[in-house]
Amino acid sequence: MLKKIFYNLICVSSLLIASSCDSWLALSPQDGIVQSRFWQNKEQVESAVSGIYASLIDGLPEKMFILGEIRADMVTSSFRITNAELDIMSSNILPTNALTDWRDFYRIINYSNTVVAFAPSVLDKDKTYTEAALKGHVAEAKAMRAWMYFYLVRLFGEVPLKLSATSSDDEIVALAKSGKDVILAQIVKDLEEAEKDIPSTYGNKEKDHSRITKHMVNTLQADVYLWMEKPTEALAAANKVIASAKFGLVSSPERSISWFNTIKAGNSNEGIFELAHGSDYVIRFVATTYPFYAIFGSGASSTYRRYQSTTYVTETLFTEDVIDPTNYDTRADDASLSTATGVIRKYDRLSGDTPFNFIVYRYADVLLMKAEALALLNRGTEALAIVKQIRQRAWAIPQTEKSPEPTNIDGVGGVLEYILEERAREFAFEGKRWFDVLRNAKRSNYKRLDLLIDLTARSVPSERQQSAIAKIKDPNSHYLPIYLYELQTNTLLVQNPFYK
Repeated sequence: MLKKIFYNLICVSSLLIASSCDSWLALSPQDGIVQSRFWQNKEQVESAVSGIYASLIDGLPEKMFILGEIRADMVTSSFRITNAELDIMSSNILPTNALTDWRDFYRIINYSNTVVAFAPSVLDKDKTYTEAALKGHVAEAKAMRAWMYFYLVRLFGEVPLKLSATSSDDEIVALAKSGKDVILAQIVKDLEEAEKDIPSTYGNKEKDHSRITKHMVNTLQADVYLWMEKPTEALAAANKVIASAKFGLVSSPERSISWFNTIKAGNSNEGIFELAHGSDYVIRFVATTYPFYAIFGSGASSTYRRYQSTTYVTETLFTEDVIDPTNYDTRADDASLSTATGVIRKYDRLSGDTPFNFIVYRYADVLLMKAEALALLNRGTEALAIVKQIRQRAWAIPQTEKSPEPTNIDGVGGVLEYILEERAREFAFEGKRWFDVLRNAKRSNYKRLDLLIDLTARSVPSERQQSAIAKIKDPNSHYLPIYLYELQTNTLLVQNPFYK
């Protein structure tokens, strides 16, 4: 699989360039250049960096959605659900389940490692390649590596930590797992180093949204620090994004979903980092072949649909105003889903629509992460003010409004629980729900384990509910097993405790 890594990297770059002619991926080397002839000039470094993004877009957005949602309580099965997905939904997770295969994440990590390892050698070979450009490229690769490891540590707990490049089969080495604290420490280190050198802008809107910037690094730092239970550091990182004054909440002067359609179109004032499929999207795709169509279908079509929303979403998170039906949360009907049918609409695309961008982080996320950090610092009143700001933008209805005491931070019905519920409404079906609930549940040595128990009771079929609840009470079950293939090919790996 790893043979001719550089050849594969270059080919991936070329493929994306061919399908995204107006994107920032403007340069491509000739196919088939091997390592000894690569890393000769700045154009090749730029192409190697672009190859990381190209490989990331190829399949990972779907996996990010699936692994961030199907263990939670907001999606349920539809017509074309797979057995592997059903097993995870039913808390019947086995090491043979292909969804536990982590190789897609490690592929991106290895591509990032090659840039970190080999790009510096180009500085002496190409006199037009500046030190500032080199530092920026290495910073991008380190930030990408940190982001991939952040997924891995949240999904698997302990994973192998590899920071060197593997460019051929001869360089494959067996690695044991590193502890969560070691992985998280490396993530923090990579992001701190990236923050120093990565650009705040690449000169135009498309690049600033589809490449990692300093603002994306700060946003990711806030996310990581909240996971690590470091609210002071999380607040500082979120405030850096806010202080940049480059972002804002897209809003509408009247109750309509126009604000979300602006965000969904990509490259809006709210977007911080988006995985862009290219500006010729409408040429290459029609309504039935856009990315994610195979997950949700499109509109009323159910031919390919694998998921739809749960009744918890339609009846509790987005309830209705029975007195005034015209009063509705604009994040619900047609923006995220149809509350009448449970069909997820957040990723709908029609022929002629704008390019497909998978939005990873947006400004609303930064604000709600700041609210969470403030609450953890016992600044509940300030945290609730941010929640109110988010709700007002979305025209949220009174039926979902709560008034927790500002001093009730982490108790039942407290400020943190209200923020978590608001995150569910704001980021419905954006691949964040499982991580959000797990982060809140595990805090302070699983003080709020009840959040996971309640989630399981809502989401697992009744015939398997008691078994699933018994499993979720074991913290080891919150992480996925190591895929059987990895255990067979790496003798230093030990299966995660819950699955032995």
